[in-house]
Amino acid sequence: MPDTTEQRPYHHGNLRMEFLDAAERSLRAHGVDQLSVRDLARDIGVSHAAFRRHFADRRALLDALAESGFVRLGAELRAAVDAIDAEDDLSARLHAFASAYVRFATENAALAGLMNSSKHRPGATAVAEAAAAAFGQIGDLIEEGQARGELEEGDPEDIGLIIYATVLGITSMLNSGMIEPGRLEQLVDTAVTQFLRGARPTGPR
Repeated sequence: MPDTTEQRPYHHGNLRMEFLDAAERSLRAHGVDQLSVRDLARDIGVSHAAFRRHFADRRALLDALAESGFVRLGAELRAAVDAIDAEDDLSARLHAFASAYVRFATENAALAGLMNSSKHRPGATAVAEAAAAAFGQIGDLIEEGQARGELEEGDPEDIGLIIYATVLGITSMLNSGMIEPGRLEQLVDTAVTQFLRGARPTGPR
């Protein structure tokens, strides 16, 4: 009889990713509270002991899922900003950044919720670092705007937090059913436009 482990080589090199993919599917379908490591192992076709070779416990799996989510988000934000032809157009790049975030957060609502709840948890260093790398991009945009005199001076991180908090609120309202999906694009456009208007320098530099 052939060795079944030889028939399923992904259980060796890619089992960690198999668990992450299965965890995200479970998260999307049932929410974080219903995510069961034993159910994931059964669905993949491995033992619970196999899970332990890749993750210390359920919390470690959730942290790894949140971390990978921030890595994906960061890549999507970067691609959206880099796709703008007029690289010196701060408004267009901020709109692209905000739209890309909102798109990710609404298409992956459960994952985004896990990401946001995990990044400040004590001990979740890798998650916090991945989040900082993703959102640090908006600080870079703010710094560029300040250097060109398009935005008021101040801490780029604090200023960037304002636009992030605004689009986060919009996505949270949509994901909870408080606003209709058809209003999303206009609300994001208005949020960025109002942010830029309020962040302009008020006097000569």
